[in-house]
Amino acid sequence: MAKEPPILVVNKTDKPTAASRRKRTASASSAPRKNRKPSGKKRKSERRLPGWLLWILGGLSAIVFLSAFYYFFIRPYAYRWKPCSGLKAYGVCLPYGFKVHGFDISHHQGKINWDELSKAQYTPFPVRFVFMKASEGGDFSDTTFIHNFAEARKHGFIRGAYHFYNPKTDANRQADFFIRSVELEPGDLPPVLDIETRSDDMDKLRKDLLVWLRRIEAFYRVKPILYTSYRYKTRFLNDSIFNTYPYWIAHYYVDSVEYQGPWKFWQHTDVGTLPGIQERVDLNVFNGTLEELQQMTIPAEGKE
Repeated sequence: MAKEPPILVVNKTDKPTAASRRKRTASASSAPRKNRKPSGKKRKSERRLPGWLLWILGGLSAIVFLSAFYYFFIRPYAYRWKPCSGLKAYGVCLPYGFKVHGFDISHHQGKINWDELSKAQYTPFPVRFVFMKASEGGDFSDTTFIHNFAEARKHGFIRGAYHFYNPKTDANRQADFFIRSVELEPGDLPPVLDIETRSDDMDKLRKDLLVWLRRIEAFYRVKPILYTSYRYKTRFLNDSIFNTYPYWIAHYYVDSVEYQGPWKFWQHTDVGTLPGIQERVDLNVFNGTLEELQQMTIPAEGKE
């Protein structure tokens, strides 16, 4: 019996011969190739749009862009360049039919030359009244208020003060802060509540605004003025309660007020120019005569 070799060699490979290499090469070349890229240049399968169609699409895109640009950026301010028909003063077209003009200011107008500004009371369109910002929220005092408020009375303007309301601050706190900031005297216009900011809870905001208005009315014994934009008033404050307050409407670059309800003041532009004020300023008109404006002011003791 033949003996088995002590070590069994498994999977031992022989060195490939030239014949075996030729055989493998031949079989590989004869087998089908998968995902083989065709030789030569790639053919373009997509079709190009005709040149005339590209011109039409480009023109339509330009028309849409220019129309949108005009609607959102030019149209709202086109009134600035409208002919004034002889009623141009203070750098703008004045609303037709109003004889009592005024303005409103804050620290944004910088230092005011009141001697120069007082000349606006003796023009063909005399400026009679001024509102100025006194406070904002529960702790912000306008830095120019005390000086400007005194100068306005000294130079013969009918003056008023407004509070910029912050929906995130307690209404009573804001009312008390305004009371501490503003000492109104007989002949001054009623205090003004300036509301421009929305709230996540508009029902709560309306209740808070009434808290401020009633607190101020009880202290100064005169009904406050409500200032806001035409859209804000129409959308959020157009009800039987808020309609009882004198309304000061902000509505720019239009020939006339679109609001259908009663109003007392109209802030018709924010780009006016007045002597003694270097910066642009808001201009207003009063919806009535000078005597009616004076009747709105805080009466002297015993004349209520």
